[in-house]
Amino acid sequence: MPVITTLGFNGRTEEAIKFYRDAVDAEIVFMMRFRDSPDQSHTKFGMEEMIFHATFVIEGTTFMASDVGYTDGGASAEFSGFSLAIGFDSLERARRAFDNLADQGQTVIPLAESAFTSWYGIVIDRFGLSWKINVTQDPAS
Repeated sequence: MPVITTLGFNGRTEEAIKFYRDAVDAEIVFMMRFRDSPDQSHTKFGMEEMIFHATFVIEGTTFMASDVGYTDGGASAEFSGFSLAIGFDSLERARRAFDNLADQGQTVIPLAESAFTSWYGIVIDRFGLSWKINVTQDPAS
């Protein structure tokens, strides 16, 4: 059984998934709201439209996301201690993804030529998720 990363966005899951759809061409495979959950014991008043479970795919990697555990109504999600690494075979696609992820986020290492790969950069997106963008190009291209 594969290990699948599950992300919690503290009430902002739908916004985050739509952002990743536009930023890095994520494919939204499944999304269920609390109101549609077969087990309503997890649904608190005011959470009916939030996301109970979602699955999305980025470059062949499956992720899950949810607002389960959301309780305070105002705190933003904070991720630390890990990054998602995404590799591109095209500098154009990498720049587009990097710029999209950096919108309302923070550039840690600008996307630039690198000694260990063709291009590399780190960005923290508006949800606090860290992304390592890597481009490996054939030197002949």
